[in-house]
Amino acid sequence: MRTSTTPDSELMLLLDRIAARDEKALRLLYDDTASRLYGLALRILGNKAWAEDVLQDSFVAIWHKAGSYRDSLSPPLAWMGLLVRSRALDFLRRRRAERLDQHAVVDDMDDLPQAEDAQSPMQWAEASEQATVLHQCMDRLQQAQRQVVSLAYLRDLSHSELASHFQLPLGTVKTWMRRSLEQLRKCMARHV
Repeated sequence: MRTSTTPDSELMLLLDRIAARDEKALRLLYDDTASRLYGLALRILGNKAWAEDVLQDSFVAIWHKAGSYRDSLSPPLAWMGLLVRSRALDFLRRRRAERLDQHAVVDDMDDLPQAEDAQSPMQWAEASEQATVLHQCMDRLQQAQRQVVSLAYLRDLSHSELASHFQLPLGTVKTWMRRSLEQLRKCMARHV
């Protein structure tokens, strides 16, 4: 079994094979990434059953959209994470719309998110807007710097792990991170 730290090049090859409708590649990609993507869905939804549904829906989307993945725009795990996030937010919007359409009172408390830090719909909307702005700001970074920042946060890699991954001096990685985060702060501040 492979690990969740599968190099981007291997994930890209799997996505290429999935675009060519290779089912075995989809199984390998699932084995490599499902736990991280499930964790993302669970953080957004706060409900295990919902997260499992969204994860399944996300892998169906990966199967259909693998041909549209472009490594020049984002690392593969970031692209898949965006698909999961979008489907999770869509799921929450559908659940909310269904409740509003039916004017039903929620009487099954188990269906509500159980996370202690569950957010209100307004907080979800603000978070979604912030995520859109962050994505736009990330697009303004140079590709190499965007990849360093993405891997640092999506895979929780340290500066030294990033330097090893990209075969760069540690000082270069630290400088890229500092400059990139400063650029992102400034860009995000303009959109607040």
